[in-house]
Amino acid sequence: MRWTRAAGRGLLAVAVVLAGHAGAGSPAARPAAHDGGRGPVTLVTAGDLTEYLDPVLDDWNRARPGERATLVELPDSADETRAQMVTALRSGSDRFDVLNIDVAWTSEFAAAGWIAPVDPDRFPLGTFLPPVVDTATFGGRLYAVPYVTNAGLLYYRSDVLAAAGEEPPRTWAELARLAREVAPRHGLDGYAGQFLPYEGLTANATEAVRSAGGSFLGDEGATVTVDSDAARAGLRFLTEGVREGWIPEESLGWKEEESRRAFQEGRLLFLRNWPYVHSMANGPDSKVAGRFGAVPLPGPDGPGVSVLGGSNLAVSAHSRHPETAADLIAYLTGERVQRRVLTEGALPPVRAELYSDPELVRAFPYLPTLRESVLAAEPRPKSPRYDQVSLVVQAVVHDAMAGRQTPKAAVARLARELRAVARGG
Repeated sequence: MRWTRAAGRGLLAVAVVLAGHAGAGSPAARPAAHDGGRGPVTLVTAGDLTEYLDPVLDDWNRARPGERATLVELPDSADETRAQMVTALRSGSDRFDVLNIDVAWTSEFAAAGWIAPVDPDRFPLGTFLPPVVDTATFGGRLYAVPYVTNAGLLYYRSDVLAAAGEEPPRTWAELARLAREVAPRHGLDGYAGQFLPYEGLTANATEAVRSAGGSFLGDEGATVTVDSDAARAGLRFLTEGVREGWIPEESLGWKEEESRRAFQEGRLLFLRNWPYVHSMANGPDSKVAGRFGAVPLPGPDGPGVSVLGGSNLAVSAHSRHPETAADLIAYLTGERVQRRVLTEGALPPVRAELYSDPELVRAFPYLPTLRESVLAAEPRPKSPRYDQVSLVVQAVVHDAMAGRQTPKAAVARLARELRAVARGG
């Protein structure tokens, strides 16, 4: 899940016991803990491309030789990672101890009884950026602990805007004007995000709708709220960009990496993407190194709303070693490891104090902007059937952006199909 990995580098971690599998049973059933709930665990990741987790776990293992944590990587695909987790959890297997799940999966996993509530007093929640904690709750209870966060940023060509005597846009109207008028004078396309029908499009659509003051769902998925003027305005921003040409049609097939490469190759004036782009676009092979900046996403009348990305650590309801699992979560969310999450893993941490650390800000100059974006960010729609919700949003919004439906018709269809999901249909 590149877009939530910072979309940074890998969906991170699932802790897994190597001691075998329990028999199938009810998803909410918990097998009896062995050895006081303590024992070896395995940390599973979907592609730790920066390889920072091995040394992090080496430190844990030196301190706790009797409760060793072993790293195992799942395929580098969000859908496949989720499928492997869900298959094991539905079977009642005790293979998993701690799951590092996408923030949008927390409500679904909690409602299914696959993850157990955790004691909030056991973790330093007060040191986290406040919005990230909301992604770990469902039904008024804490079901996970934030581990990595993320928020979308607007990247812009600072050299091009300076040459035109313009400032980075703060509103949709300013963005559209600059993308429509300034970009072509420099041989550039105007604006792109992640518009292929996949999870990234759900994020982009949610940002547009929330920035306009609307929403898709309420009451943790129990009510459908999308049928509103605000939702129609959010979709118009995206659909008119394609129709008017300042969003290139090519971008309707882009995910994070395709859009990053387009910006990095000097083909875009503006790009919506995650913080991981900053370091890559400043790399030695980038045509825009030193010639771009990043600001919060614009909205209709000022700064807009980003969705929260990232991952949460949750204890499997079937864990045979829940005490060790909880301790591992506390270790991974501690200040020392969270610093390494950023400096070695290139992933945005959840600890608030790191965003104002002078040494880190010098090394990662986008941190103050990212902090501002995270503090103003909103979670994606919460729902026990989040996977179905996301599929509906992707399909309908992509049809609208491709010109197959008007924003008005698309919102009516969203309302109809989301109500069917909410009813379990």
